[in-house]
Amino acid sequence: MLKKTITFKDYNDVEHTQDFYFNISRAELVEMELGTSGGYAEMIKRVVASKDAPTIMNVFKTFILKSYGVKSDDGVRFIKSEELTKAFTETEAYTELLMELCTKADAAAKFITAVLPKEIEPEDHKEKSFPAPANS
Repeated sequence: MLKKTITFKDYNDVEHTQDFYFNISRAELVEMELGTSGGYAEMIKRVVASKDAPTIMNVFKTFILKSYGVKSDDGVRFIKSEELTKAFTETEAYTELLMELCTKADAAAKFITAVLPKEIEPEDHKEKSFPAPANS
């Protein structure tokens, strides 16, 4: 799980600094891998290698939205819903994060690695880690 602090301006031009949470469970990762022809990680590698900017942006958008949620107060649950995700996308925090991931290769790689399950063995993590986009 990643707790990411994002600073952004709201639509009243007021600056906010807020924590947001992102997580992909082991079950979700398996579903993503098996649900994508050739595997999700390989698909990401192909997309990034193609340098197709619109597709790269869409892949990162999908990853952010799939991983966004709210941690329960007791830490037992990581709550994800269409309503929570929609509310997040309606903030400039979402825009800041998406732009960061699409323009900074190191930030994208760190984000994805931090969101993936910690239970993955380090060698598996390397194999399943997703490449970051090339810096423009």
